[in-house]
Amino acid sequence: MEYLEAIYLRYQQASLKEKTMILNEFCLNCGYHRKHAIRLLNRFKRFAKRKLKNRGRPAKYNKASVLKPLKKIWLAANLPCSKRLKAILPLWLPAYVKEFGTLSLEVVQSLRRISPATLDRLLAPTRVKYRSRGRTTTKPGTLLRKQIPIKTNQWDEEKQGFLEADTIAHCGETLLGQFAYTIDTVDIGTGWTEQRVVWGKGETEVLKQIQDIE
Repeated sequence: MEYLEAIYLRYQQASLKEKTMILNEFCLNCGYHRKHAIRLLNRFKRFAKRKLKNRGRPAKYNKASVLKPLKKIWLAANLPCSKRLKAILPLWLPAYVKEFGTLSLEVVQSLRRISPATLDRLLAPTRVKYRSRGRTTTKPGTLLRKQIPIKTNQWDEEKQGFLEADTIAHCGETLLGQFAYTIDTVDIGTGWTEQRVVWGKGETEVLKQIQDIE
């Protein structure tokens, strides 16, 4: 077959006189009748390179079936990062079923196994769309505030009870007017988080929610 391809390439580029000589050579070497040799050359198709199989791992997840519930849970949970989303997915799945209906066993298993890296990849386009949601209105402390010794002792980050807290504004594209805030607290030692929602940022309601967290 390699010889046939070589003859074909020469035959295609040859003049009429050269084609006669090539046909004579082809018939002599292969023992073909002249008409049969012409048919072979006219019907010949060059060998296509074999397509290499994709050696990468096959996809573990059906993207379309996983993304729909994943997106709804991510939005309902207030746009957590992928590591937090991975941790809370088993807790949110029963609530999803009650709210939106059953999921197939395959989808549930996929959502339980899915890695933070895959979550990042699947939610990347959605994150861009909702980038403005959940913005914080907390401003960095001034130099003067940093100079005031508010802490009475050093944190022990290996023990429970040392918290960081912030407020997240659910304001859309503008900070004008009244809107809801999420008070977000994180235990530094364990990573445990608690959230409460308040309308506005009045100290009375904020204090009430902090006491509820305690």
